[in-house]
Amino acid sequence: RDEAFYGPDELTERDGVKYAPSGAPVEWVREPSYFFRLSKWLPELLRRYDLPEGHPERIDVQPEARRNEVRAFVQQGLKDFADKPEKLDLSISRTSFTWGVKVPGDPAHVMYVWLDALTNYITAAGYPDSTAPRWKFWPADVHFVGKDIVRFHAIYWPAFLMAAGIAPAKRVFAHGWWTIEGQKMSKSLGNAIDPVALVEEFGLDPLRYFLLREVPFGADGDFSRKALANRLNGELADALGNLANRTLSLIQRNCEGKLPAEATISPADEGLLDLLTSLQATVGGNLADQKFHIALEEIFRVVRAANAYITEQAPWALKKTDPVRMGAVLRHLHTVLRRVATMLQPFMPTTMSALLDQLGVPKDSRDIVALHTPLPAGTALPPPSPLFRKIEIEAA
Repeated sequence: RDEAFYGPDELTERDGVKYAPSGAPVEWVREPSYFFRLSKWLPELLRRYDLPEGHPERIDVQPEARRNEVRAFVQQGLKDFADKPEKLDLSISRTSFTWGVKVPGDPAHVMYVWLDALTNYITAAGYPDSTAPRWKFWPADVHFVGKDIVRFHAIYWPAFLMAAGIAPAKRVFAHGWWTIEGQKMSKSLGNAIDPVALVEEFGLDPLRYFLLREVPFGADGDFSRKALANRLNGELADALGNLANRTLSLIQRNCEGKLPAEATISPADEGLLDLLTSLQATVGGNLADQKFHIALEEIFRVVRAANAYITEQAPWALKKTDPVRMGAVLRHLHTVLRRVATMLQPFMPTTMSALLDQLGVPKDSRDIVALHTPLPAGTALPPPSPLFRKIEIEAA
């Protein structure tokens, strides 16, 4: 259940029962309490929300819909209680139960969970020891939260930190929910899906890929096994898996399993390699903005182009007629696969490690910087093996 204050305009009523935006029933509770002077910090929060991008004091709440929600809540509160700002102050202790962190000097009160629990973010980084090794990671670049608790993390938590003289996180990003037929998954509704069972059935890497690929990270997405199977079959098995298998099998058969030499770029190669040149910047920019689905789409745009390229160039037909050109085509395809596998490592670390093994890439040469150092011609490549299995859609 939620424990928070909601204004009358935020509640809905059905059959005489009032409900919070999350759908949970609410009730009025009255008890003695200590208060945090939130009213003092709300104007400063508004100022920081509105600072330009890149400003060191900016609190960047994303996606835009959540930013607008948070700003509107703060603005409306300041407007509604302009003559009584203390009404905006936050209750930070409870007397109706005894479990919890005692308020110093007043053991009859325990700290409100949304005050003491939030401090875990900084104590895990070493606070109050400023020399702790992990303290260098604070303030966090991005703080990921559920959209239903964005108020606690984008209003209350930054205010607590500023009051303590500690910098808040640079960005608060509220992710959406996976839904079933439009409803949030929950144990109480009995519609939750066991993620462990999904991993056992489909594999961890493919499932992670689907969750980040299928919908924008800040939006809700309706889960279906058919959508999962279609995505895994179409992009992983048919596109990437097929490209890797065709390329590496041709190198095994036609090049004695050794990487061909680098070759000059012909006009037929330029379209594919131009896409590859801009891929790092495009993917990096989208990752920085938490647009994971777009980053993956850009990577698979290259994969689709490479599949079209191998079909058009038909290197299997060039061994006798133009072996030099055959080697050039296969080398370009190997370059594409290496770059794609390197960039997909955060999404599918185990599978991409296996692909990089098949590509002959040393384990100490699997980061972005290493892409600028080509593998030497003649590098021995192991026989390829399938990376992904096809999912039967009927069974899914």
